[in-house]
Amino acid sequence: MAFRPGPATVARPHLFGERPELPDPLAQIVSLLQPDLSYAKVVEAAGCWRIRRVENGFAFFFAALAGAVRLDIKGQQTLLIERGDFVLIPAACEFTSSSIDGAPASGRDSMPVEIRPNVFRLGDQMGEPDVRMLVGHCAFASPDAALLVSLLPSLIHARGEPRLTTLIQLAVEESRGERAGRDVVLARLMEVLFIEALRSSGPHCPSGILRGLGDERVAAAMRAIHERPTAAWDVPGLAKAAAMSRSAFFERFRRTVGMAPMEYLLHWRMVLAKRLLEDGKMAVAEIARQVGYSSASTFSVAFSRHVGATPTIYARQRSVADVSERATLAQPEPVSAFG
Repeated sequence: MAFRPGPATVARPHLFGERPELPDPLAQIVSLLQPDLSYAKVVEAAGCWRIRRVENGFAFFFAALAGAVRLDIKGQQTLLIERGDFVLIPAACEFTSSSIDGAPASGRDSMPVEIRPNVFRLGDQMGEPDVRMLVGHCAFASPDAALLVSLLPSLIHARGEPRLTTLIQLAVEESRGERAGRDVVLARLMEVLFIEALRSSGPHCPSGILRGLGDERVAAAMRAIHERPTAAWDVPGLAKAAAMSRSAFFERFRRTVGMAPMEYLLHWRMVLAKRLLEDGKMAVAEIARQVGYSSASTFSVAFSRHVGATPTIYARQRSVADVSERATLAQPEPVSAFG
């Protein structure tokens, strides 16, 4: 997905004339993440079963189509996932899914059996399935995915949002077809899916960009950063945008977003700088100006401290790494029912 400098915007009709377009930080972040549907499978289950997953940071999702599932995520409380629920873990590491009646008597993890193409069975192979799920994971094409994901909640559990299941079903259908425009349609579906899932959990997040956007004062400062990343922002200037005192704004922003205002500004500028470097269409001096630095040397020092490489070296490394990353995204689907 090509990157175009400038804020993402959301235009809405207005009864009394045109309304100025507002920057949308959430849309910008999801767009920069470039979520890609790596694979998805239908999983049916009957009786007692358990699947343990040790993940490598991919975004994991599943939609409960029928029945109920117990979900145990390391470091979090046990969740009961029921029909119609949608779960998204932006950076899954270790979790266990099991029947609500408990694990198998043997104490062993269940072995999924593929009974039809892309359909797996867990537990009792002969009994009528009482659980049906659509599960899978996404990869992020952005090389700065770790930073962007850190701004998102670690777990999204949406109830009563059937459109999320519809979106993922549409994405799976599109991914398995060969129709014209497939890649563009799939990219948009995944972006919409992520935005809808994130919006559904915004007010309940302990911290992060969604919690920040839910706070009117903090959101004003965040939108100012995303609208004008080139501005000479400092804490007093951002506090003014939020209509707060400097000290009250600093503490509220840090507590709500999970990082200090200037740290957030630096991270966002580096995200934009990396994308412009990967695009390869601008000189370092021009990129420096695009992300708010007065000179190429000042930008290079800040970039090197943040990334661990000079802008020129980073751009060269990314051009080589892109080939390897595309090969990774194209790997065949794993055999396990949960990847």
